[in-house]
Amino acid sequence: MTTSHGTHTPAATAPPQDPSPKRKSKIGPMARREAKLALWMLAPTFLIVLGVVLFPLLANFWISVKPVKLSDLRPPTPVVSERVRGDFDVAGEEFSIQYRMRNSSREGDITDVVLIDTLPTGITITKTDPACSVTGTEVRCTLEQLEAGERNRLELTAIADESFAANPVSPRDSEPTVTGSAENILTNSEFTLDNFARIFDSREFWSVLWVTIAYTVFGTLGALVMGLFAAQILNKPFAGRSIIRGLFLFPYVAPVIAVAFTWVILLDPFNGTFNAILLRMNLADEGVNFFGQRALPIDILGMTFEFPLALATVIAFEAWRYFPLSFLFILARMQSISSDMYEAAEVDGATPLQQFWHISLPQLLGILSTLFLLRFIWTFNKFDDIFLLTGGAAGTRTLTVDVYEQGFALSNLGAGAAVAVAIFILLLIFAVFYFKFVHREDS
Repeated sequence: MTTSHGTHTPAATAPPQDPSPKRKSKIGPMARREAKLALWMLAPTFLIVLGVVLFPLLANFWISVKPVKLSDLRPPTPVVSERVRGDFDVAGEEFSIQYRMRNSSREGDITDVVLIDTLPTGITITKTDPACSVTGTEVRCTLEQLEAGERNRLELTAIADESFAANPVSPRDSEPTVTGSAENILTNSEFTLDNFARIFDSREFWSVLWVTIAYTVFGTLGALVMGLFAAQILNKPFAGRSIIRGLFLFPYVAPVIAVAFTWVILLDPFNGTFNAILLRMNLADEGVNFFGQRALPIDILGMTFEFPLALATVIAFEAWRYFPLSFLFILARMQSISSDMYEAAEVDGATPLQQFWHISLPQLLGILSTLFLLRFIWTFNKFDDIFLLTGGAAGTRTLTVDVYEQGFALSNLGAGAAVAVAIFILLLIFAVFYFKFVHREDS
């Protein structure tokens, strides 16, 4: 458009209209009813899964802030034993009935202790304890409090008549019942952070943490590398490939106690096959205690290094035992890669190493990343392998073994639960870091 002064002004244009305007989706009453029905059908499963996963986790957090020991799992209870002194089977002869009570705990008191016993017919109580009362054949004794570790004796004097003496029945044949109220340390309102202070102030905790990280990282990487090499070997068809695949699965499917015992026998420093081979080949002057020697001095260029022998051995066992899982996943992914890519690379003159680096490895990054996450979490929580091989000795003690040692060997359940909480927090931090950075890059 041109004005009288010869200047051009832009013509007014209408805003572009969306040819396909968005329409708000409306859910009909039938769809809403179906959605509600689906939620109600899934609710039991959701609650069961939530209880199975969440309840033990919350219980572990609860115990970690309680000053609880293994003996505290059973709250203080009154214990009673009944004894009879004298000739109760002689008519007119006095005899005594004693109730010896004690507190099962040396730390907690018991209040409102009530003992009830039923005496045989024909016995008459002539003297009662101040804490007891007799109504017919029923004896009822009441104590206001039974202090921690306290022992108390209640005594009654009785005589038997001729009918009882003719057919005597021991008063001990009727078991007395005793009740009382005691504070349960697991349910009271006493909380403390001493468990966390104890484990974090201990120098041993940090050394155990580093051992756990080294065991997890190198065990996970070893399993992935061995699985990757096994998948590369068995990816090409050859005679007997199915049998070899089955044999490769043996470490993973075999019972852990069987393979751990086999490794202990093979690496025995006195009668082990591996040490016998080393001695025959003059590679060692004496048997090497692979599972019992913390460090092995190695001289390199005049410098001595302490090689963590026992830890390296259990890491090797971890990699050997769990590489078949990585092998299966990696092999399945490699067989889904189109062979045309490798044929084109061969035409272009690419070597097998170049084909692996530029074709196979980029295609495997996703599955390798997922396997690393799963194996890292599983290895970090691994307990049975190390416990069966070394028991946590010789520098192989991990956090999971420390949970067992604190909770059961030292009977300190609170400290063991605190270590378990520390494991949960460390794995949570690792998972957040993984999904925020590593998984995003892989995607």
